[in-house]
Amino acid sequence: MRYLHTMVRVNDLDASLKFYCDLLGLVETKRNEYEGGRFTLCFLADPHYEAHAREHQSPLLELTYNWDPEEYDEGRNFGHLAFEVDDIYSLCQKLQDAGVTINRPPRDGHMAFVRSPDNISIELLQKGESLAPAEPWASMENTGHW
Repeated sequence: MRYLHTMVRVNDLDASLKFYCDLLGLVETKRNEYEGGRFTLCFLADPHYEAHAREHQSPLLELTYNWDPEEYDEGRNFGHLAFEVDDIYSLCQKLQDAGVTINRPPRDGHMAFVRSPDNISIELLQKGESLAPAEPWASMENTGHW
């Protein structure tokens, strides 16, 4: 058995691509339009593993955009997507500057949670050792849930 991808349904493909690609740094590796089924699939990968993802199709994030409007409830049973990041403080600042709420700030220099435009919980984990606690993150309260 081989892990291939995780699929999440999105309401606004452009907003989701901006979040995952422009803000989190993933790259789109493939896009399929299914006119008969009225949906689009976008496959995203970590840029460090993009060549591997193209060849083996893993690990990938599949964004499924249904052309006909649907409302997707928050699925807490889904859990979250997790990404290892080079500098959790700088990424959280970039996300916050772009209007993304930091639901669980990286007070410990190691872990934070945010939500995608479609309310998918995203865990951010500091690569390697935790960073030293720093403001404004160290004293920032949680917002909402993740």
